[in-house]
Amino acid sequence: MKNANPVSCGIRAALASFIALCAAGCGSDRSEKAEAAAPKTVYDHFAIDVGGHPASLQFAVLGPEQERGLMQRMDLGRDEGMIFVNAAPRTLSIWMHNTPEALDLAYLSPDGTLVEVYDLLPLDERPVNSHSGDVQFALEMPKGWFSANGIRPGARIDMKAVTDAMVARGFDPVKYRLRERWPSATP
Repeated sequence: MKNANPVSCGIRAALASFIALCAAGCGSDRSEKAEAAAPKTVYDHFAIDVGGHPASLQFAVLGPEQERGLMQRMDLGRDEGMIFVNAAPRTLSIWMHNTPEALDLAYLSPDGTLVEVYDLLPLDERPVNSHSGDVQFALEMPKGWFSANGIRPGARIDMKAVTDAMVARGFDPVKYRLRERWPSATP
């Protein structure tokens, strides 16, 4: 480029800079879209109304997530908890293996109605079985949360929000019998 025209060099340099900026912009736009499209995980929290009170819930859906539950957690916020989502109603059982924080446990029917509430003692390995064979969800909250908020059997959880959270987690709501009951939930 020893004998190159200075104007041509300037145009080439400007064109190269423009192309580099466009390529960088397109790449970051794609990565932002990929991040936005990536399914949420068990570590993400979702705002769910429980009996008229807001809760920030993590969703344990897969077997390993449910087995781990809230083990070794000592950092639950006042309105934070975990909901265990099962594909079909059945008798459920929860224990407190390696769970150092006292919790409340609610079992919920397929339509999101709270049917049973239990106290869970820290590190207690005795199973707490549902009396009903028709529960699909278990909800763990900090000790005393249900009574402090006046939530008793008969209260309901926002199943549209549960369905939306399942979709955000990347699960097919039909497989969990959610879409057939709440078809207006986000696709």
